[in-house]
Amino acid sequence: MENNLEKISKKVFELRPLIIGLFILGTLLLLWSTAQIKLDAGFEKNIPLKHEYMQTFIKHQQEFGGANRILIAIEDKSGDIYNPEFFEVLKKVTDELFFIEGVDRAQVKSLFTPNTRFIEVVEGGFAGGPVIPADFQPRPSDLELVRKNTIKAGIVGRYVSNDFSCAMVSAQLLEIDPSTGERLDYIEFAHKLEQRIRSKYETDQIKIHAIGFAKMIGDIADGAKGVFFFFLITIMITGVLVYLYCFSIKLTVLPIFCSIIGVIWQLGLLNLIGFGLDPMSILVPFLIFAIGVSHGMQMINSMGNEIAEGLAPTNAARISFTRLLIPGGVALLSDTVGFLTLLRIEIGMIQELAITASLGVAAIILTNLVLLPLLLSYLKFEANFSEKFFARADFRNKLWNHFAGFATPKKGAVAILVAILLLGFGLWKSKDLQIGDMHAGAPALHSDSVYNQDIKLITERFSIGVDAISIIVETQAEGCIKYDVMEPIDRFAWYMQNIEGVNSVISLPQVTKIINSGYNEGNAKWKILPRNVTVLSQATSRVETSSGLLNGDCSVMPVIVFTADHKAATINRVVAAVKKFNHENKFDKIKFRLATGPVGVMAATNEAVEAAQIPMLIYVYLAVFILCLISFRSILATICVILPLVVVSSLCQALMVYLEIGLTVATLPVVALGVGIGVDYGIYIINPMLGFMKAGLPLKEAYLKTLQTTGSAVLFTGFTLALGVSTWIFSMLKFQVDIGILLTFMFMLNMLGAIILIPAIAAQIWARKNN
Repeated sequence: MENNLEKISKKVFELRPLIIGLFILGTLLLLWSTAQIKLDAGFEKNIPLKHEYMQTFIKHQQEFGGANRILIAIEDKSGDIYNPEFFEVLKKVTDELFFIEGVDRAQVKSLFTPNTRFIEVVEGGFAGGPVIPADFQPRPSDLELVRKNTIKAGIVGRYVSNDFSCAMVSAQLLEIDPSTGERLDYIEFAHKLEQRIRSKYETDQIKIHAIGFAKMIGDIADGAKGVFFFFLITIMITGVLVYLYCFSIKLTVLPIFCSIIGVIWQLGLLNLIGFGLDPMSILVPFLIFAIGVSHGMQMINSMGNEIAEGLAPTNAARISFTRLLIPGGVALLSDTVGFLTLLRIEIGMIQELAITASLGVAAIILTNLVLLPLLLSYLKFEANFSEKFFARADFRNKLWNHFAGFATPKKGAVAILVAILLLGFGLWKSKDLQIGDMHAGAPALHSDSVYNQDIKLITERFSIGVDAISIIVETQAEGCIKYDVMEPIDRFAWYMQNIEGVNSVISLPQVTKIINSGYNEGNAKWKILPRNVTVLSQATSRVETSSGLLNGDCSVMPVIVFTADHKAATINRVVAAVKKFNHENKFDKIKFRLATGPVGVMAATNEAVEAAQIPMLIYVYLAVFILCLISFRSILATICVILPLVVVSSLCQALMVYLEIGLTVATLPVVALGVGIGVDYGIYIINPMLGFMKAGLPLKEAYLKTLQTTGSAVLFTGFTLALGVSTWIFSMLKFQVDIGILLTFMFMLNMLGAIILIPAIAAQIWARKNN
């Protein structure tokens, strides 16, 4: 293999001008492509479309709408909406939302839409009509009439707040914009909401509160722009620390430059294959930069050592290229395979993240393992470079002498014992890890963000919100006029109403009982489900399909459950209650199917994440194990690399429990990414250590020699990357703060695990043989 590497190295360096020219050409083309990339968000790619719940969702989406709703609450600061100024704004907001591109106009609803109706009992039977009549004028008598009609319509808590301080305008969004035939641009839609509604109609007296997936994505995208600021901060921090490490401007600039080129290649390739950059995966380019810096540091460390020993730059670069091509390639290939395991999770956003990360790692293989040493070979160094480079050699050697002690059986055993205790603690604590969101509101945003404050107001003042799950009841045609069908549905709705975390439940039997009471002079004792087919048919005929409580032939009747929030615990209780009811009650003609609505989507997503969690880790570790085994040709060496990663993964999950970070679509890939980056440290430690041992050095000396060659770069890289991501705690995005904390933790612990546990484990395996 060494002869082959020499041949490859010789050929690559013979063709330096040509290869660098191709890199320049490729970078210019991909830079142009990168300039065309856009933030790309979509509702359907955030959900597991093949999940059982989502199959039900898709099946009935056309009849009952999807989970992609927009709710706009208009608040009158006086506390009473029944005044001319408020109703003028309410009408304008309703009309404005109706005409925004991407809105399903048939699904727009407010007090002003004709599908908002009331029914009342009069002497001759029933009377009713639109809550706001066609000849409405904002005069006191008409406003009082609307107040009465609102109460009669039973929409208090839904389209008028419980305290009459707000009114609601709601709409469903279309995934495909009918005017363009293209997928709806959620970020642009969110900006239109701000420009055409909030900015236009909000005053000191009138406040606008808007929530929904599209609005949330828009706010996340706005916050994501700050990621580029943190990216620049990280580059600056990295640059300063690299310079303090090598005391050379040239060696500082080149690895950072090559890592940035790797990010440009990643984004350019992503655009070429037709992908955009999802706001939830906006952090991936930073991770690619981090991986590039990690491998670049190994290259300049090797280069610096060779130059300091007196070699010419060309020879030093060629030796560094030959030395690091295999371990660096295996490490990056391990990263790639680890990311590709995420493709198994059938959620579009995670699969896009896997592709994005894999393209980035592929680019880093070329830019930091090939381009960087070629550029380094053209450098010229000052006469006092060796003195500067070894300026802190004495300090580093003292540090490495302490760490080399872990390569002895006694000190190594202590390190392993501590690691076992930490692993046990991590596994014990990680049992409490929640699947899903652990806080109310949008977890990607801070609790004091405008969006989460809007959610808080709507939740407090209305009985509904976007936190709703619809259980689809499928039966035979005309099921709504059959008592043996309606009664179980009514019983189910009552059962769900009494589940902790449920605010309210709406079902066809509930409305039917109110109508039946109306046919009997409003007498409360007739608020029942009639057993007689004719009487039951009379009552249900008053309910229109536009209510969303039945379809055209009464074969499907959703039960809509509004929850207090979408925390993991709440969703689990609601879903478990539905499954329990299904298990305890068997019906020949009725099927209660989970689920549609936003909470139904979240339930499916949480179950998909939970199902993918363990297999993902198994595949990641299996891929790393196989690649390390092929590279080292030693099971024991492979175990030395894998075990520290297992300890850190368990501790990362324990930290998530402690910080109340749930395992979601956003945080699930973090563990895989952490393992992918963490394995790099292990490979750069174990590979030279094995080489020194094969040369005849005992374990402790081999490890000390390893620390003196690659250990400084490993320690420096772990610290630098951890410091870079630690700045994310100041981000406007809560999920970036969470991921920043987790990555800081994993960068540091994976680095410490590599330089402490690898020699400790090796000391127990090879101590007698090599000492």
